[in-house]
Amino acid sequence: MKIIQSKKMIILLTLLSTLFLVVLFASSNMVLFDSKGSIGEAQSSLIITSVLLMAIIIVPVLFMAIYFPYKYRQSNKEAEYTPEWEHSTKIEVVVWTVPCLIVLALGWITYQTSYSLDPRKEIVSDQEPLTIQVVAMNWKWLFIYPEQQIATINEIALPVNRPVKFLVTSDTAMNSFFIPQLGSQVYAMAGMENRLNLMAKEEGSYRGISANYSGYGFSNMRFKAHAVKAVDFEQWVKKVKTSEKILNNNSYDQLTANANEQITAPHPVTYFASVAPLKFKDIIEKHAGVQNGL
Repeated sequence: MKIIQSKKMIILLTLLSTLFLVVLFASSNMVLFDSKGSIGEAQSSLIITSVLLMAIIIVPVLFMAIYFPYKYRQSNKEAEYTPEWEHSTKIEVVVWTVPCLIVLALGWITYQTSYSLDPRKEIVSDQEPLTIQVVAMNWKWLFIYPEQQIATINEIALPVNRPVKFLVTSDTAMNSFFIPQLGSQVYAMAGMENRLNLMAKEEGSYRGISANYSGYGFSNMRFKAHAVKAVDFEQWVKKVKTSEKILNNNSYDQLTANANEQITAPHPVTYFASVAPLKFKDIIEKHAGVQNGL
């Protein structure tokens, strides 16, 4: 009797845990499934398709993990008992064919999306892409607009329905540049330039983060990405140009020198009305050893 009660308790706890997880996921803000960009939408679709394919195996297995112990419990005298059974061709066909078909389907999807969702692949559009240079610092993000000759800390603006080419590097430890609602993340590594192409399809303010732990101030490496109309983007550029600050070697050195202050609090949004034209290139070459003749 105690064994039967224990089994019932296990089944009940399993059902309650499953229900709790379903409610938890349903009530959470799952930004990956609330995409506002073309790349993000394709990635959300990929995740859902992959999960549904794998669920073809997972759901029956979870069901049988509960049903079989219940059906063949000690107290159920009507359960079929066949101790001499050892083989079933039908079962063998099912348990081998279905997983093989799922693996083939997932393999084909992986092959297709490895090319179609390549972060370096430019987005097809009738508009020229906007270039934004991204530098991961301790513990903030520096953004340089080479065409507009401006720079910002912890804030970017980008026009809706216009491709954006992010050139990403780091002036410190490795980080991961990620705007979840717009799409892919790429690593920011010192001495290297990584590339990411995104495009926002709806206006809004989206959260940007570092998805790779990089030290004590990691939690403060957050920024805002504002997707706005083309007219509003031009107004934002004009607002940045009204700043009294410029980004040159001296001001950049101050940003790196004050890194410890951002361990406990995020660096405030900062605008630079102008920036040295080759600043992004200099940051990369500093770590690549080019400036030292190595």
